[in-house]
Amino acid sequence: MIYLVTGGSGFIGSHLVEQLLKKGHSVINIDNFDDFYNYQIKIKNTLASIGKNSDFKFSDKDNDIRELVSISKSDNYILYYQDIRDKCGLEEIFKKHKIDLIIHLAALAGVRPSIERPLDYEEVNIRGTMNLWELCKDFNIKKFVCASSSSVYGNNEKIPFSETDNVDNPISPYAATKKCGEILGHVYHDLYKIDMIQLRFFTVYGSRQRPDLAIHKFTKLISENQEVPFYGDGTTSRDYTYIDDIIDGITKSISYLENNSDIYEIINLGESQVISLHEMLSTIENELGKSAIRKNLPMQPGDVLKTNADITKAKTLIGYKPDTNFQNGIKKFVEWFLRK
Repeated sequence: MIYLVTGGSGFIGSHLVEQLLKKGHSVINIDNFDDFYNYQIKIKNTLASIGKNSDFKFSDKDNDIRELVSISKSDNYILYYQDIRDKCGLEEIFKKHKIDLIIHLAALAGVRPSIERPLDYEEVNIRGTMNLWELCKDFNIKKFVCASSSSVYGNNEKIPFSETDNVDNPISPYAATKKCGEILGHVYHDLYKIDMIQLRFFTVYGSRQRPDLAIHKFTKLISENQEVPFYGDGTTSRDYTYIDDIIDGITKSISYLENNSDIYEIINLGESQVISLHEMLSTIENELGKSAIRKNLPMQPGDVLKTNADITKAKTLIGYKPDTNFQNGIKKFVEWFLRK
């Protein structure tokens, strides 16, 4: 099979690429190496995902990425330095390859930055995604897995969150763009018979996690004896999902699409274990053997109070079976952090 993965040099994407290659598939990776975080991290992710030596000599961004494209190309893997907002550039890629299925992970991520840059989020997360669907229509590609987010639930009062819950009240531009993606995805499914699964990820963590995300940020700050920003009273909580379980859910979604037709599904991928901010911080402290220097701050606009996934549908429909509890996941993450 030939899979196109957008955002294949990111946190989740690089793990997915690695898994697909191990299974003997061919992968086309489209990534624009956005400056949201250091492009060098994405280069290291890419090299790790394809099993290459990570001893890369960095110099200049454009030169570095050109070098990466050159050294990573193989019979079953090719990297394109490409922005999904550029439909003409995407079209040239689609012309060159016969694509069996698309896994769309590329996005501008983050709740707080979306409040500061809402129009950028609209361009990437809505228009960029529609560019891909338009090309699916034009090139007769009928299988599509799309990354949505638990943020679409907003401050949902019903616990745990179910795919049938009302999601008409997002509280950040990021969440709103992800809901738009779900709605527009249904339009393309209905009009053009594109089989599609929208995966609502619940707070993914693990090796290669973005450095701006809480677990990675807290681990780094504690290890360096720096202040840790602690928002709210510590009772906010998340359904943290370990990266291996997310990849399991994505690959099982791919298999489900390949073996079924006339599909449009929205599926939660979570761990179904709710962890408070207090517990998250203390778990990291225990693994590092160091106490955090807390800097207490007010809650931030756009942050939800709690997330908790009902994963009954994922278990029933695709055979999803998360098996990494939070304590073991943090242990694995800290081990990765200390040796990277």
